[in-house]
Amino acid sequence: MTEEIVMNLGAEAVRTIIYVAGPLLIAAMVMGIVVSILQAITQINESTLTFIPKMVAILLVMAIMAPWMLEVLKQYTIEVIGGAGEIVR
Repeated sequence: MTEEIVMNLGAEAVRTIIYVAGPLLIAAMVMGIVVSILQAITQINESTLTFIPKMVAILLVMAIMAPWMLEVLKQYTIEVIGGAGEIVR
């Protein structure tokens, strides 16, 4: 196994993680900002108020994007298992 194979495998792993986790993290961040703005406007300083909207946003994004996420993970898995012969050498 050469350094080039290891670097390519690591880069693809990081890229796949970003593709799969990115939409969920963006949804949580946007919902957190929206709730924070609403808390600032209404002067309600309840720290647990952001939890439920974030969870709902994450579940909604996950339900909508699950087929795409599974396709990305499937392609990565096929690539890794398909290239296992080169990795072992």
